[in-house]
Amino acid sequence: MEIERKYLIHNLPEDYKTFPCEEIEQGYLCTSPVVRIRRAGESYTLTYKGSGLMMREEYNLPLTKEAYEHLRSKSDGILIHKIRYKIPYPDNYTIELDIFLDALAPLILAEVEFPTKEEADAFIPPDWFSEDVTFDTNYHNSILSQKKEAVL
Repeated sequence: MEIERKYLIHNLPEDYKTFPCEEIEQGYLCTSPVVRIRRAGESYTLTYKGSGLMMREEYNLPLTKEAYEHLRSKSDGILIHKIRYKIPYPDNYTIELDIFLDALAPLILAEVEFPTKEEADAFIPPDWFSEDVTFDTNYHNSILSQKKEAVL
Protein backbone atom coordinates (compact mmCIF):
# COMPACT_ATOMS: atom_id res chain seq x y z
CA MET A 1 0.00 0.00 0.00
CA GLU A 2 1.37 3.40 -0.99
CA ILE A 3 0.32 6.32 1.24
CA GLU A 4 1.63 9.68 0.07
CA ARG A 5 0.92 13.40 0.03
CA LYS A 6 1.87 15.57 -2.95
CA TYR A 7 2.59 19.31 -3.08
CA LEU A 8 3.33 21.94 -5.71
CA ILE A 9 6.62 23.76 -5.20
CA HIS A 10 7.06 27.36 -6.36
CA ASN A 11 10.25 28.24 -4.45
CA LEU A 12 13.01 25.68 -4.07
CA PRO A 13 14.95 25.49 -0.81
CA GLU A 14 18.41 27.02 -1.23
CA ASP A 15 20.23 23.81 -0.32
CA TYR A 16 18.27 21.29 -2.44
CA LYS A 17 21.27 20.57 -4.73
CA THR A 18 23.28 19.30 -1.74
CA PHE A 19 21.03 16.22 -1.43
CA PRO A 20 21.27 12.95 -3.37
CA CYS A 21 19.49 12.95 -6.71
CA GLU A 22 18.82 10.71 -9.67
CA GLU A 23 17.52 11.17 -13.19
CA ILE A 24 14.23 9.38 -13.84
CA GLU A 25 12.49 8.55 -17.10
CA GLN A 26 9.07 6.96 -16.97
CA GLY A 27 6.32 6.06 -19.39
CA TYR A 28 2.83 4.68 -19.07
CA LEU A 29 1.56 1.57 -20.83
CA CYS A 30 -1.90 2.15 -19.36
CA THR A 31 -3.42 4.90 -17.19
CA SER A 32 -6.48 3.03 -15.88
CA PRO A 33 -5.26 0.97 -14.13
CA VAL A 34 -1.84 2.59 -14.00
CA VAL A 35 0.93 0.45 -15.49
CA ARG A 36 4.23 2.32 -15.52
CA ILE A 37 7.78 1.62 -16.64
CA ARG A 38 10.63 3.54 -15.04
CA ARG A 39 14.36 3.96 -15.45
CA ALA A 40 16.08 5.45 -12.42
CA GLY A 41 19.83 5.45 -12.97
CA GLU A 42 20.64 1.86 -13.96
CA SER A 43 17.51 0.42 -12.31
CA TYR A 44 14.45 -0.57 -14.39
CA THR A 45 10.99 -1.23 -12.94
CA LEU A 46 7.46 -2.10 -14.03
CA THR A 47 4.84 -0.76 -11.59
CA TYR A 48 1.12 -1.41 -11.23
CA LYS A 49 -0.88 1.13 -9.19
CA GLY A 50 -4.46 0.60 -8.10
CA SER A 51 -7.10 3.32 -7.90
CA GLY A 52 -7.01 5.98 -5.20
CA LEU A 53 -5.52 9.34 -4.41
CA MET A 54 -3.63 9.44 -1.10
CA MET A 55 -3.75 5.67 -0.58
CA ARG A 56 -3.50 2.97 -3.23
CA GLU A 57 -2.08 -0.45 -3.93
CA GLU A 58 1.33 -0.50 -5.61
CA TYR A 59 3.34 -3.43 -6.94
CA ASN A 60 6.85 -3.18 -8.39
CA LEU A 61 8.61 -5.73 -10.56
CA PRO A 62 12.22 -5.49 -11.75
CA LEU A 63 12.86 -5.20 -15.49
CA THR A 64 16.00 -5.73 -17.51
CA LYS A 65 17.32 -2.83 -19.58
CA GLU A 66 16.27 -4.72 -22.72
CA ALA A 67 12.70 -5.25 -21.46
CA TYR A 68 12.49 -1.58 -20.46
CA GLU A 69 13.67 -0.45 -23.92
CA HIS A 70 11.14 -2.77 -25.58
CA LEU A 71 8.25 -1.47 -23.45
CA ARG A 72 9.43 2.17 -23.72
CA SER A 73 8.47 2.22 -27.39
CA LYS A 74 4.96 1.09 -26.43
CA SER A 75 4.30 3.81 -23.84
CA ASP A 76 1.28 6.02 -24.33
CA GLY A 77 1.68 9.81 -24.26
CA ILE A 78 4.93 11.58 -23.42
CA LEU A 79 7.84 10.09 -21.53
CA ILE A 80 8.23 11.91 -18.25
CA HIS A 81 11.77 13.08 -17.59
CA LYS A 82 12.67 14.49 -14.18
CA ILE A 83 15.40 14.90 -11.60
CA ARG A 84 14.46 13.59 -8.15
CA TYR A 85 16.18 14.90 -5.04
CA LYS A 86 15.76 12.94 -1.80
CA ILE A 87 15.66 15.31 1.13
CA PRO A 88 15.50 13.98 4.71
CA TYR A 89 12.78 15.56 6.82
CA PRO A 90 12.30 15.27 10.59
CA ASP A 91 10.43 12.28 12.00
CA ASN A 92 12.08 9.86 9.55
CA TYR A 93 10.37 11.09 6.38
CA THR A 94 11.96 11.68 3.00
CA ILE A 95 10.81 14.44 0.68
CA GLU A 96 11.06 13.35 -2.95
CA LEU A 97 11.50 16.62 -4.83
CA ASP A 98 10.76 16.16 -8.54
CA ILE A 99 11.96 18.81 -10.97
CA PHE A 100 10.33 18.03 -14.31
CA LEU A 101 12.23 18.54 -17.54
CA ASP A 102 11.34 18.80 -21.23
CA ALA A 103 7.60 19.15 -21.97
CA LEU A 104 6.57 19.35 -18.30
CA ALA A 105 9.11 22.01 -17.26
CA PRO A 106 8.94 24.14 -15.14
CA LEU A 107 6.66 21.94 -12.99
CA ILE A 108 8.09 21.02 -9.56
CA LEU A 109 6.35 18.62 -7.17
CA ALA A 110 7.24 17.16 -3.79
CA GLU A 111 5.95 13.83 -2.48
CA VAL A 112 6.20 12.39 1.01
CA GLU A 113 5.35 8.75 1.76
CA PHE A 114 3.96 7.58 5.10
CA PRO A 115 3.57 4.25 6.90
CA THR A 116 -0.01 5.06 8.02
CA LYS A 117 -2.96 7.17 6.94
CA GLU A 118 -2.96 8.83 10.36
CA GLU A 119 0.62 10.07 9.87
CA ALA A 120 -0.24 11.34 6.39
CA ASP A 121 -3.28 13.21 7.76
CA ALA A 122 -1.21 14.76 10.59
CA PHE A 123 1.74 15.79 8.38
CA ILE A 124 2.81 19.43 8.63
CA PRO A 125 4.83 20.34 5.53
CA PRO A 126 7.87 22.61 5.55
CA ASP A 127 7.35 26.30 4.79
CA TRP A 128 8.71 26.01 1.25
CA PHE A 129 5.89 23.68 0.16
CA SER A 130 3.05 25.36 -1.76
CA GLU A 131 -0.40 23.95 -2.48
CA ASP A 132 -1.36 20.43 -1.41
CA VAL A 133 -2.38 18.66 -4.64
CA THR A 134 -2.74 15.17 -3.16
CA PHE A 135 -6.39 14.95 -4.18
CA ASP A 136 -6.01 16.66 -7.58
CA THR A 137 -5.65 13.97 -10.26
CA ASN A 138 -4.14 16.53 -12.66
CA TYR A 139 -0.85 16.06 -10.77
CA HIS A 140 -0.69 12.27 -11.02
CA ASN A 141 2.26 11.38 -13.23
CA SER A 142 0.01 9.08 -15.28
CA ILE A 143 -2.23 12.06 -16.12
CA LEU A 144 0.76 14.36 -16.69
CA SER A 145 2.05 11.87 -19.27
CA GLN A 146 -1.02 12.65 -21.36
CA LYS A 147 -0.35 16.43 -21.36
CA LYS A 148 1.60 18.37 -23.95
CA GLU A 149 2.90 20.92 -21.45
CA ALA A 150 3.18 21.60 -17.72
CA VAL A 151 0.12 22.15 -15.52
CA LEU A 152 0.99 24.90 -13.04
